[in-house]
Amino acid sequence: MLLIPAIDLKEGKCVRLRQGRMEDDTVFSDDPVAMAARWVEAGARRLHLVDLDGAFAGRPVNAEVIHRISKEFPELPIQIGGGIRSKETVQSYLDAGVQFAIIGTKAVNEPDFVGDLCLEFPGHIIVGLDAKDGKVAIDGWSKLSKHDVIDMAKQFENDGVEAIIYTDISRDGMMQGVNVEATVKLAQAVNIPIIASGGITNIDDIRALSEVANEGISGAITGRAIYEGGLDFAEGQALADKLCNR
Repeated sequence: MLLIPAIDLKEGKCVRLRQGRMEDDTVFSDDPVAMAARWVEAGARRLHLVDLDGAFAGRPVNAEVIHRISKEFPELPIQIGGGIRSKETVQSYLDAGVQFAIIGTKAVNEPDFVGDLCLEFPGHIIVGLDAKDGKVAIDGWSKLSKHDVIDMAKQFENDGVEAIIYTDISRDGMMQGVNVEATVKLAQAVNIPIIASGGITNIDDIRALSEVANEGISGAITGRAIYEGGLDFAEGQALADKLCNR
C-alpha cells in the first residue's frame, strides 16, 4: 500500500483545507516544488496534486506549478485533480509528464465523459468519489447527490478507470481518523484499486488500513497529518511496506 502525500495548490502555494472550504485554508509552503522534493526525499513513490483554484474555476489554474513538479521528478508517478473538464486538459497534463488525471464532479454529472476518456487515455484515468453517509458529494462538497457511492464505483469500473479515490468528506482535514469500514466496503464491491483519502491522523490509521489492504486498498492519501507532524511520512510508508508484505 502506497502512502501518497497530497500537495494542494491554491494561488501557487501549498495549502490544506478543512472539509473542502476554500476560506478555511492553512498555507504550508510558498514553494510547492520544494515541498514535493521533501516528500520524495522521505520516500514517496507517488504524489497527489490538487489544483484547488482549478476545481472551483472549472479549468486549470495552477498548471504551471504542476508542470514544474512533473519536470523536476520525471520518473515519479503523479496524479492530478481539480478543474479537469476536457480531453484537452487531460492531454496537456499527460504531455507534461503527469501519469494520472483525476475526474471528480464532472464524473458524477456527466458519466459518459469518463467512458470517453478511458477509451482515449487507457490506464491514465482515475475517478475521485467524495461521499458522506454513502452518498456522493459534488461541487466542492457543497451538495450531496442522490447517487450511491458503490453503484457509481461499479459503473466507473465498467468504463475502465484505473482506480477510485474514495474520500469520506466528514473526516477530511479534521484529523478524526480514517473511515476504514466504509473504505473496505467499497473496495470489496469492485475489482479495481481503491485509494483511501480523508481523515488520516497518525500511524494507527496507516496500521488499520494496512491490515485490510488485501481487500483492494492500494494507497492512502495523506495531507494535514504529515504537514503538522501527527504522522511521520517515512515511518508510515515503512510500516505499510512491512504489514502489506507479510
